[in-house]
Amino acid sequence: MVITYAIMAIMATVLLIGYITLVRKKEPGLLLLYVCVAIVNVGYFLIAISKSVSFAIFANDVAYLGSVFLSMSMLLTIVKLCGFEVKRKLVITLTVAAALMFAIIATSGFLPIYYKEVTIVTVDGASKLKKVYGVLHPTYLVYLLAYFAAMVACIIQSIRKKMIASQRHASLLAAIVFGNIAVWLVEKFIPWNFEFLSVSYLFSELVLLGLYWMMQDYIQLKDVPPPVVVEEKAPVIVVDTMERAEKIQAILSHLPEGTTLSARQTEVLEGIIDGKSRKEIAADLHLSENTVKMHTSSLYRLLDVSSRDEIHALMKSR
Repeated sequence: MVITYAIMAIMATVLLIGYITLVRKKEPGLLLLYVCVAIVNVGYFLIAISKSVSFAIFANDVAYLGSVFLSMSMLLTIVKLCGFEVKRKLVITLTVAAALMFAIIATSGFLPIYYKEVTIVTVDGASKLKKVYGVLHPTYLVYLLAYFAAMVACIIQSIRKKMIASQRHASLLAAIVFGNIAVWLVEKFIPWNFEFLSVSYLFSELVLLGLYWMMQDYIQLKDVPPPVVVEEKAPVIVVDTMERAEKIQAILSHLPEGTTLSARQTEVLEGIIDGKSRKEIAADLHLSENTVKMHTSSLYRLLDVSSRDEIHALMKSR
């Protein structure tokens, strides 16, 4: 059992280091999530190797520190992925709430308000805390349920306002939230000898990272400009020069009726018209080459072409 916790802690730490070193454009909420998951798993490992009650309580506080702020980081990440603005006032409010929640938990071993009594037992070679809950222990339940409710409400609101990029992304976000709720409830009401939340948190951060990578440059529906109808019912987009505007209008006239391009797709198209390479477009727009490739592929699909040459040919076949 100790080895399993050690593996979880190492994996979480490696993922944190990998995110810090490999991801150029870091999302604060996601970075906090990775830090918290690493702290939680280190805390679980320290509990497993504890030889005294005092050290086990300290390790439990470490795990709780990560858990308290993990809920906050997950909410902030979901808010951003759903297309809402993360306001400074919200971050300050959530930070104060998390600090107060942790202050209550950290009374363990000093005051009998969160835990009345704590002893240490050994299960499958790993130490585990046996607790008698105090009067303020339900506050953590309320704290978690409030966060879960906020996450669900955020996802529902983004779907209702059609702010999220796709229903599949919304479904994945909902699955992450409900999956963690399910694991937490199972551990709360059914006695297990292993903290399955350590695995659940690792899985969640990987899925959220994948979602953020897919959606970081994906223009959400609220950002797509409405088409401007002209004689040929082609959308007109204001750009830097009239010459380029005419070229773009000629290309867009080949789009299916009622279809328009997102702002990001238009920027990529401008780069293609200017003869820039994928690398140059990525540098200009501060995107990864893979993201530019994704937008280029969507352009090809919308325009029913298979190469840049065919896009240039569209300007002459209007």
